[in-house]
Amino acid sequence: MSGTTVTTGLGTGTSGSTTTTAGRMAALARAELTLLGRTKATLAAAVFVPLTLPFSLRSTVDQMDLKGTGLSVGSVVLPSAVGLSLLFAVYSTLVSVYAARREELVLKRLRTGELRDAEILAGAALPSVVIGLVQCLVLTVACAALLDVGAPQAPHFAVLGLLLGLAMWPPLAAVTANFSKSVEGAQVAAMPLMLLSLLGSGTFFPLEVMPDGLASACELLPLTPVITLIRGGWTGDLGAHDAFGALATAVAWIVVAVFAVRRWFRWEPRR
Repeated sequence: MSGTTVTTGLGTGTSGSTTTTAGRMAALARAELTLLGRTKATLAAAVFVPLTLPFSLRSTVDQMDLKGTGLSVGSVVLPSAVGLSLLFAVYSTLVSVYAARREELVLKRLRTGELRDAEILAGAALPSVVIGLVQCLVLTVACAALLDVGAPQAPHFAVLGLLLGLAMWPPLAAVTANFSKSVEGAQVAAMPLMLLSLLGSGTFFPLEVMPDGLASACELLPLTPVITLIRGGWTGDLGAHDAFGALATAVAWIVVAVFAVRRWFRWEPRR
């Protein structure tokens, strides 16, 4: 069986017996992980920022009046920590990755080989997604232990929220990368959605402490259903109606993002 040639910024290499979809994506993910390790600033932002921000967030939550909301400091900080990992380790990192590989003509060269378009984008996303997943698990265990939130009352909601987040942010990152003309501009392009998610999705300020009209609008943001499901998974007070609404919002964002990527993703440098 012939090997698959994977062309990256490292050059062109052949990985033996990788003619399956999983093999091709694994080869590309290994190459992408090597490239990511060489980009110190991006790697630091992906690995260390999400691990440190929850400590700052706790001091902010300590000053909130959570009486009457049914929330505790732990039930606010834990899902917010997961949301921060998704934003920084997955979304922000991948916007830079997709923009960089496009401008370096890596994506264009990969399309001339055996790799399919979806495999190229998914393979490039795998290292960031794995980093984000590991961070989410570490932060969850740390918050559960340090903030005394205990075990989740409805773990299926928490798992569903995490999986939806991991599936949602890579295509959103690919869409966002379209709006940057350079690697430097990628972070600027990512900033609007990141700020909206940080301020309006229950990450820094729970929806329960917002005015009803503002909270209803913020429920439509892409990170909100993830935070809602994870928080509801821990508190156990998420009703079927609210859970279905969060699920529908998350799935809608995934469908729209995937459609936009298939329709408008740029494979060649913007001039």
